[in-house]
Amino acid sequence: MRPRTVNPQHDAKLDRATTLTVDALEDAATSTADQSAALQTTVRQRLRALRTERGLTLQQVAERASLDVSTLSRLESGKRRLALDHLPPLAAALGTTTDELLGPQPRRDPRVRSLPRTADGLTMWPLTHRESASPLRAYKVLVHPDRNAPPEPPLPVHEGQDWVYVLSGRLRLLLDDREFIVEPGEAAEFTTWTPHWFGAIDGPVEMLLIVGAHGERIHLHE
Repeated sequence: MRPRTVNPQHDAKLDRATTLTVDALEDAATSTADQSAALQTTVRQRLRALRTERGLTLQQVAERASLDVSTLSRLESGKRRLALDHLPPLAAALGTTTDELLGPQPRRDPRVRSLPRTADGLTMWPLTHRESASPLRAYKVLVHPDRNAPPEPPLPVHEGQDWVYVLSGRLRLLLDDREFIVEPGEAAEFTTWTPHWFGAIDGPVEMLLIVGAHGERIHLHE
């Protein structure tokens, strides 16, 4: 067997190449770990911010996401690592999407350009984006003069709250067996578990309406 010829320059090049490769792998691993840690921090901050913005307690979000309160608390504080399977139920519990939990979304035109819809004597102009993370929807509403008589009982009932603010005209509001007249500049808020209906009295009514998802479906399809 021929003895190996030692080439100091060649061996030095190999050592440098090996060192560079190892350094690159270590840098890549460090970069990946840093990105993962940054993503965990972003999601935790988003969870807490969205929960606070919606006025929800840890208990309420945990129940909606089928998690223990202690687990959710540790996830928010960083004492427990977030797993991918945590995200869909948490997003649903907060009325948002997994993508929004993972970080800022591309900037969009903030102006709302949705077309109005008319049904049963109401024309409704959306004032919020359909893809908004908020569980509430805002509308400018025109109550037509011919919407002046309630339907046959029972009046509609659904989950949530309705909030109205009359801009012009006089609004007739029925809540079960009680009747109210809401004048321009006045607001009314009521639980929609109470049988309810609203209509015009002596002319068209313009108002602002804020509803949840259930109320939106009722008012647009009644």
